Amino acid sequence: MTAESAEVIADAEAGDELRAENEKASPQGAVLMVQGTASDVGKSVIVTALCRIFTRDGHSTAPFKSQNMALNSYVTPDGKEIGRAQGIQADACGIPATTDMNPILLKPTGEMHSQVVVHGKPYRDLSAAGYREDFLPHAKPLVMEALGRLRRQFDIVVMEGAGSPAEINLKHRDIVNMNLAGWADAPVILVGDIDRGGVFAFLVGTLELLEPEERARVKGFVINKFRGDLSLLQPGLEWLEQRTGIPVLGVLPFMPDLDVEAEDSVVLDSYPTRPIPGKDLDIAVIRHPRLSNFTDFDILAAEPDVSLRYVQKLSQLGEPDVVILPGSKDTIGDLEYLREQGLDEGIAEMMATRPHTRLVGICGGYQMLGAELHDPAAVESSVPRHAEGLGWLPVATTFIPGKTTVRVTGTAFMNDEDFAGRPTGDISISGYEIHSGRTVTCGVHEKETVPVFRIREEDGTGRNEGCATPDGRVFGTYLHGLFQNDLWRRTWLNSVRKDKRLSPLTSEISAESRKVAAFDRLADHVSRHLDMERIYELIRN
Repeated sequence: MTAESAEVIADAEAGDELRAENEKASPQGAVLMVQGTASDVGKSVIVTALCRIFTRDGHSTAPFKSQNMALNSYVTPDGKEIGRAQGIQADACGIPATTDMNPILLKPTGEMHSQVVVHGKPYRDLSAAGYREDFLPHAKPLVMEALGRLRRQFDIVVMEGAGSPAEINLKHRDIVNMNLAGWADAPVILVGDIDRGGVFAFLVGTLELLEPEERARVKGFVINKFRGDLSLLQPGLEWLEQRTGIPVLGVLPFMPDLDVEAEDSVVLDSYPTRPIPGKDLDIAVIRHPRLSNFTDFDILAAEPDVSLRYVQKLSQLGEPDVVILPGSKDTIGDLEYLREQGLDEGIAEMMATRPHTRLVGICGGYQMLGAELHDPAAVESSVPRHAEGLGWLPVATTFIPGKTTVRVTGTAFMNDEDFAGRPTGDISISGYEIHSGRTVTCGVHEKETVPVFRIREEDGTGRNEGCATPDGRVFGTYLHGLFQNDLWRRTWLNSVRKDKRLSPLTSEISAESRKVAAFDRLADHVSRHLDMERIYELIRN
């Protein structure tokens, strides 16, 4: 264990003894746990809905997921990194997110390795076996202390499981499903996804693979993503209740246009790979294997003139107006993938033959746009690596141990025509940074560039951020959440429209208003179809 790793664990476990004694005497909030028969059955969305419902009903509420595996992450107000789902659930509760809501985050770096983030700070890169053997045996106190702090602060804590509780090979080291439910003495709602088929087999099969004491914790079923006539499902619901003795708490109809940020990139399968007919602007996001924070671009799909799509192959690229290289947990590996697919050459040809096409890099994508990438300490892989970048911007990135995680505010250097290097004063931006790379201007380059943003530091000073060609056709930035800035987003889109000789549009889309409305629409939907009275009984008992 490195000194830095030890410090992370020590920080996570440290606390004032007197405060701890006082906390032990504090009342404990109620807990409710949502588990699922498999990944992507809707656990995160249902937890988000319950968080919103309980909050609207006047109960102070917080989310909790002890261990999350996701490349979509969220920066807390104090600059720590947690799973994005728990950050969004905290937003639904109307409270600031903390690392107690997701004390352990796993960020896959390869097929068998993940970066382990403990209370918002990088701990170590571990193999799957190393994580199970070396880390999990010591994780219970860390998890339970985080949950205990939440229970002392809030009336209700809604806990989310991961994957399935019936993974036989993982149960003995479980810290996120039934073992956790037992430690917290939490009632469990088991969710099944009828849209993927076999929901009754999933539900009954899951119960059969649980131990008797685990089965006893399951207090209700929820069937999610139902399409069709509910009366045709009713005989199956009656059979399920008779077969198991467990009530069905509700059937949730499939809800299109959910507009709540997804955690798992499997949702990208539902996005088109071809342009949507009738849209003025075609924006293609490169879907590389270890894409991270893909929710950066959700708001673009809401714009009336934008067709947002995700592409994996050169044959899908077409002739977009904008190509976006998103964030990555393995930047050099994903850069190699880009080249293997021929996407680098396809992008270069487009930029040469289509004068209005834009190229944008966010975080890892920004690093790819540079001249060189260096990973001498094997920060993003198991061995030191070096790679030539795509060469669109005169910058070089070196990956270093540790990670920058910070929320930022500032001003755009962009006016309504280009990146002229002059702050407009009326286009403010905010976002967050999550990266291990340090990017600097490198060498002498024939291309002149300008910064993209001026970031305000806490001490009142400022720093330039990002890099762009003077005409704005190519730019890179470390800022996640950039497109959530309404005025900046519409101004930038209108500059793309201008290059296509299209008139500007005035958009009334507010990212924040859409988010709040989506929470309320989801809460309304779920409360209509779940037996909330019985769910409150579970909490009270």
